[in-house]
Amino acid sequence: MALAADRLRLVLATDAWPLPVADLPAGSALVGGAVRDGLLGRLAARPDLDLVVPVEAIALCQTLSRRHGGSAVVLDAKRSIARLVLKGWSIDLARQVGGSLEADLARRDFRLNALALPLRPGAPLLDPTAGLKDLANGQVVAVAEANLREDPLRLLRGIRLAAELGFALGEETLDWIQAHHHLITQVAPERVLAELEKLAGCPDGGQGLALAYESHLLESWRPRWQLAPGATDQGPDAPDRAATARCLEQLTTEQARLRGLLPPESSAPLGLARLAVLFDGAGLASLRGSRQLQQRCERLHHWWRLLGQDDKGPESLLDRLPEPERLRLHQQIAGDLPALLLFFPPPLALAWLERWRDPADPLFHPHPPLDGRELQELLGLAPSRRLGQLLGHLCLERAFGRISNSEEALKAASIWLNGTAS
Repeated sequence: MALAADRLRLVLATDAWPLPVADLPAGSALVGGAVRDGLLGRLAARPDLDLVVPVEAIALCQTLSRRHGGSAVVLDAKRSIARLVLKGWSIDLARQVGGSLEADLARRDFRLNALALPLRPGAPLLDPTAGLKDLANGQVVAVAEANLREDPLRLLRGIRLAAELGFALGEETLDWIQAHHHLITQVAPERVLAELEKLAGCPDGGQGLALAYESHLLESWRPRWQLAPGATDQGPDAPDRAATARCLEQLTTEQARLRGLLPPESSAPLGLARLAVLFDGAGLASLRGSRQLQQRCERLHHWWRLLGQDDKGPESLLDRLPEPERLRLHQQIAGDLPALLLFFPPPLALAWLERWRDPADPLFHPHPPLDGRELQELLGLAPSRRLGQLLGHLCLERAFGRISNSEEALKAASIWLNGTAS
């Protein structure tokens, strides 16, 4: 333990912290993700620091803020938890629970998070629940069944940690998660969505979301009528559960790579595509998701459902789409096109991605060749619905290569205006 603590102190580089360790009270310790990630060799340049202190944490946080600057934010007044945001770092301080640090660790969620590094020089690493063993074995194991029930968000967090670290869930832990899945509804929807977004963006997030879905953790927020590609609607217990899980499991970093998307570029498209498989706008609204996120998932869901209807694949249907509909696709999907391409065959996805990466491509980045103000000045038009229709017409003409400059745009505008004059 002493050797592990010494190595961890070197990795953590406490001298580089924005807060001198000497300013913390005796008995303070670093716990949680920074300890775990430091031992795994995956520590971020500025890791979030979680500190347990043997005093009132809110008062301490406010004192440190006055002394060193930064912002003190109360996270939980009842449990005395506060956050100090200082020089780009996030430092959470929590009052120790129980009569000892070991007692505090026994209340943690998972054994690999129940590790503590006391901040006094030379102190050994504390591992009362065998978290080091779990790190070595690549497992996520709950400290106790009661700890999962105490904060039901931990049911979902365990799956997210396994996906994030590439670990396996302990068999008994998975049994507990599935046995208590209904408790997740006690958690504030915003907290559930934040955990889901983290899970969706993990390299193994597709498998993780599939497991969460199959474990019934998401049922309160997923509309029953929504079906994944290949699923059929045959009553309340329709076999879309297996089809949805299959679809999620296929949204992998390898599938993204085959379509020209490499990490870290693939993380955001994979995350969005995975959420769109599971939730429509109503589901995301019930999770307090932003209106923007609702719209992005709705549009992505609409287009991959539409393009997946043709047995010959999306390319066949795309060839038959009327020009206005094809333009609407690119206008609606816009920057989220890489997420849609995850549902395309690799050759088509690669061709589209190449065009999307060219900001000058008129179809993949559509906009009118002249804006409304220019058209008003040059053609003497007033703001009106007709002006909006003209802008749409010019955007379409430019997208499909029939006009390429302002002169051609003015000529096309005049022809359209004459042809639509009442």
